[in-house]
Amino acid sequence: MEFTYPDVGATLTGELPDGYHHLRHSRVLSSSFEAAAEALMTWQAQRRVGLRPRVSAPRAAPGVEITVRLAVLDAPCRVVWVVEEADRVGWAYGTLPGHPESGEESFLLERLPDGRARVTITVFSRPGSALTRLGGPLVPVVQRVFLRLYARALDLY
Repeated sequence: MEFTYPDVGATLTGELPDGYHHLRHSRVLSSSFEAAAEALMTWQAQRRVGLRPRVSAPRAAPGVEITVRLAVLDAPCRVVWVVEEADRVGWAYGTLPGHPESGEESFLLERLPDGRARVTITVFSRPGSALTRLGGPLVPVVQRVFLRLYARALDLY
């Protein structure tokens, strides 16, 4: 199955493509870097915000497929990149056919000089279905809420 957008991996470079809504949210966590990294890599942010992820592997890795479910909507995605370094851990997934949006979302955790961790969640997306086209300006509002919820979910470790 192919991605529903041509700019696969753009969240890793930081240069988000034109023609999409761009969202970014950062939060300094009280959790340890190690605990937040483990939670991030094992889909805990998605679980803690009430999504029911179905995943093809227990940890994020390139090519792993994840379908998140919110109410009656399924949102199939595939992991496009993963970073696992001493002071940076994260991954991004891109949308697959059947997802109501088209684009990419990344989760990047960085260890700060004082030892704390900061998570940054970046999204570029545009409507991928009639439902999200009808949702218009409400869709980015909902996405912003989820970015904050994901960051808060990682702060519980």
